Amino acid sequence: MPKPLVTYDTIRRLALSMPDVEESTSYGTPALKVKRQLFLRLHQDLDKIVLRMPFDRREELMAEDPDTYFITDHYRDYPWVLVSLAKVRSDALRDLLNIAYRTAQTAKKRRV
Repeated sequence: MPKPLVTYDTIRRLALSMPDVEESTSYGTPALKVKRQLFLRLHQDLDKIVLRMPFDRREELMAEDPDTYFITDHYRDYPWVLVSLAKVRSDALRDLLNIAYRTAQTAKKRRV
């Protein structure tokens, strides 16, 4: 049985059900923010998302499933992970979004 196809719209609908999430853009692509803090955007290649992620959790994800979770040199020093839409399991989305959401909220608190 093939796994369900995950699209940006699938992710968008889930995220918009969370408190204070709003649609925006980042680098010319659709994005989602919580209280004006970016936590997710569609990558310009349109086949992956860029998701805010603490460094330790990012390393765990990449070690567990490097075909789904990875970074490029650009993201090496930033708390973000790339997620392949073709490979991510739909049952992992809610947890991924919750981590990104909380990480963005924490980043805002640290700035204040």
